[in-house]
Amino acid sequence: MDNSLYAAVDLGSNSFHMIIAHLSEGRFRIIDRIKERVRLAEGMDAQKRMSAEAMERGLSCLSLFAERLANIRPDHVRIAGTYTLRRASNARDFVLQASQLLHHPIEVISGQEEARLIYQGVAHTQHVEGQVLVVDIGGGSTEIIIGEGFSPLALTSRKMGCVSFTQQFFSDGKLTDRQFTAAMLEAQHQLDPILEQYRSLGWQSCLGSSGSVRTVYDVLQQEGMSDCGITLSALELLRQKMVESRKVSHLKLAGLPDERREVLAAGVAILLALFHSLKIERMDYSDGALREGLLYEFEERLQHHDIRERTADALARHYRLDVRQASRVEQTALALFDAVQAPWALEQAPYRDMLGWAARLHEIGMAINYSGIHRHSAYILQHTDLPGFSQEDQTLLAAMVRFQRKALRLDEMPPLPSHDETTVLRCIRLLRLAVALHHRRQDDLVPPLSASAEGDSISLTLPESWCEANRLLMQNLEKEQRYCREMGWRLELLS
Repeated sequence: MDNSLYAAVDLGSNSFHMIIAHLSEGRFRIIDRIKERVRLAEGMDAQKRMSAEAMERGLSCLSLFAERLANIRPDHVRIAGTYTLRRASNARDFVLQASQLLHHPIEVISGQEEARLIYQGVAHTQHVEGQVLVVDIGGGSTEIIIGEGFSPLALTSRKMGCVSFTQQFFSDGKLTDRQFTAAMLEAQHQLDPILEQYRSLGWQSCLGSSGSVRTVYDVLQQEGMSDCGITLSALELLRQKMVESRKVSHLKLAGLPDERREVLAAGVAILLALFHSLKIERMDYSDGALREGLLYEFEERLQHHDIRERTADALARHYRLDVRQASRVEQTALALFDAVQAPWALEQAPYRDMLGWAARLHEIGMAINYSGIHRHSAYILQHTDLPGFSQEDQTLLAAMVRFQRKALRLDEMPPLPSHDETTVLRCIRLLRLAVALHHRRQDDLVPPLSASAEGDSISLTLPESWCEANRLLMQNLEKEQRYCREMGWRLELLS
């Protein structure tokens, strides 16, 4: 495998994208781009189920991607699913098949996380002075961000996309004023909740990214409707010309690719709503988008600027966690991980990091109530927007802290299709031990640990004098022994 190659894959609602980059001297150079139109959102029915045909189109595309990914290290690949995979009731079936086909896990990311990554892709691709408004119209959703430099200031994902709006307003292939007006009104309704915040923040320039904006930008230039990017007057001219065509099949526009013909009207309607509601004067096009954001996060992590570290620390500050106790539990949990990593064949990434963050945040539920803290902690981690974490990452974190104490109930374990259940349970066991050992919340109370593992057994060696002097903690460990026996596991306490 080539250790210098990295890949980012964007499983969008309209198209699947993949970029391959070569890392040299700490910087990426993109060497390949692959795009396939799959229209995943087009197959969604009233029950929010993707059709078999849409899923087959997606899997067929991914079989091609798999060939290109075969010689790239697994930890150099990131694959993100967006709106349709967030919304579809049968998304789990598709994700499982796709993961098996690609031999890589798929991160289904939240709308907020999608917006953040899009902004990073744009910010790393195009330098802009001052605050910038970034708009990305996808197949199922539109992400809108205000940021400055590499820092987003406001992030949102609205439920309006070129494929979903085509189905909702232009499915008959006609182009009428009434259809455009209906689509624009719905888009403006989607924008209403963010208007006050976005107008008050303001921006000095506006950039659009992805296929819909690129198509409109090219058509306006080649049709001679604008020579200075996308403007409201140019959009109105384009809308009028489209209405005069009456039908999608009759559209004759320079710069319009055949594969974008059916979804152009929806994209124009969404842009018109954005320009009217946000009072946008001009929008230029940026090549950067979600896939570039995924790629440049590799660069950040290589430079030890992992956004997930900042997220965990910010969450700890926000909920005013006892940082000394969190540090004690985290250090012990990671020491246990390192001790048993080889015999248990635990993968360093992502499990060591996830265990550390779970230990750091295991008491976050105390903000609600100490009683049931493990459940409260899990709820917060599952339902808070956590930049850098995919939805499954959050589910994994939540599961770890949910089972940090009391009896283990495997029937309450959430589905984690990208993770091995045995590995997850072993990480949970390590967290439980760390929490039990630090029950008294005192520095220097826990002696240097000696731990080993074989099969489903953990052996923990503690000094005999310490065991005699800390009977309460030993009772906690003996209780943990009983919980382990109930699960068919062994915890040996040696001295």
